[in-house]
Amino acid sequence: MALPLSETKQNEKLSIRNGIATTIVLNISNNYFPLFAISVLGATNFQIGLISSLPQFIGMFAMVIGSMILNRLEEKKRFTAYSFLAARLFLFLIFFVMYLPAEYRSWAFVLLVGFMNLPGSFANLSWQSFIGDLIPDDRRSGFFSERNKVLTIVGMFSTFLIGILLQQFDKTSPFPFQVLFVSAFLFGLIEVYYLLKHKEEKKEKKREKKRLCFGLEVFRHKPFLYFLFCSLFFNFGWQMAWSLFSIYQIKYAGATALWISLFTVANQLAQIISYKWWGRMADKHSNAKMMILVSAGMASAPVLTILSPNMIYLVLVNGFSGLFVSGTVLILFNQLLEVTEEEKRSVFISNYNILLALVAFVAPQFGVYLLEQTSIDMAMIVSTILRGSSAGVFFFLYLFLKKNQSKSLPAAFI
Repeated sequence: MALPLSETKQNEKLSIRNGIATTIVLNISNNYFPLFAISVLGATNFQIGLISSLPQFIGMFAMVIGSMILNRLEEKKRFTAYSFLAARLFLFLIFFVMYLPAEYRSWAFVLLVGFMNLPGSFANLSWQSFIGDLIPDDRRSGFFSERNKVLTIVGMFSTFLIGILLQQFDKTSPFPFQVLFVSAFLFGLIEVYYLLKHKEEKKEKKREKKRLCFGLEVFRHKPFLYFLFCSLFFNFGWQMAWSLFSIYQIKYAGATALWISLFTVANQLAQIISYKWWGRMADKHSNAKMMILVSAGMASAPVLTILSPNMIYLVLVNGFSGLFVSGTVLILFNQLLEVTEEEKRSVFISNYNILLALVAFVAPQFGVYLLEQTSIDMAMIVSTILRGSSAGVFFFLYLFLKKNQSKSLPAAFI
C-alpha cells in the first residue's frame, strides 16, 4: 500500500533538504580530494588514480554485504541514515592525516578515502532502494529533475564560495582543507537528521527474500540484463577519464583551487539549465532513446579538454559537458528503476551497483595506465572513442525495449 499523497509530498521536501546537505558535503570534500592529494600531500599519478578506483573496489564487497542486509530489512530508513553517518566519520578522520609522518600521509589519505566507501556503498545502495519505494512511478521524472536542479544550484554556489576561500591560502597549506573536511562532517550530521525525518511504510518480511540475497535470477530479466550491459560499457568510457581530468587540469594546465571551482561551477550551471529539458525529453521520447544523445555528448568532453590548457577555455568546455552530465545522472537512474521489478528492486539495484563498482575500480586505473604508457592525449582520445561507441550500444537497447514494449514493459517506457 502506497503512502498518502500528502506524506509523499512531505518526503519529497525532506529528500530535497537531505540532498542539499549531501551536496554540500560532497562539494566541500570530494571535489578537492585530488587537489589536496597533489598540492599538499605530493601524491603520485598512481595514487590519484586510486582515489577514484579504490573506493569502488571496496564498494564491490560492500554491495554484496549491503544487499544481504537490505533484503532482510522491514524498514530501510535507519540503515540508510546510519550508513551515511558512518561514511561522514571518515571525513573527520582525514583531518588528522597531516599529523602523521610525511612519508605515510599520501597512503593514509588514499586508504581513508577508499574505506570511506564501505559504509558509503551501504548508504548509496539503501538510499536508491529507499527513495525508489517512497516516490511513485508517475512522480519520478518531475521530482528527480526538480531535486537535481535544486541540488546543482546549491552545489554551484558552495563550490564557488569554497574556491574563493581556498584561493586566499597558499596551495600547499593543509589548514583550509582540514577546515573543509571537518565542515563536511558537520553537514553530514544535518544530512542524517533529514533522512531520519522521512516517513516510511513498514513492509512485511517475506521468507523468500532470504533466497534472493545474491539475486542471480535478476539476470534472467532481459530488459535489466541489456540495460546492465549498456550502462557498464558507457560507465567504463566515462569513468576512465575521471582521474585524467584532475591530472590534466592540475598538473598540465596548472589549475588552482579557484579555477577548479570555476570548472565545477560552469559544469553545474549547465546542469541547472538542462535538467528540466532532459526530463521532458525523456518523458516524450523514453530514457533509452535519450541515452543515445547523452552518450554522444559525453564523448566530446575528453577530446575537447586536451585541445588547450587555457583556463577560460577549460571553463567553457566544462560548461558544455555539464549539459550532458545532467542527462546522464537523471536518465541512467530513471532507466534503472524502469527495467527493474518493483518487488525485487533492491536486489536489482544491488547487483547493478556491484558490477558498476567493478567497472569504476578498473576504469580509472586503465586511464592512468594509458597515461603512463602513452600520453594524456592518447588516454583522453580512447575515452572519447569508448563514450561515443556507447551511443550505438544504447541505440540497440532502445530498439529492444521498443520491440518488447507490449510484452514486458508499459508503452510509456518506450
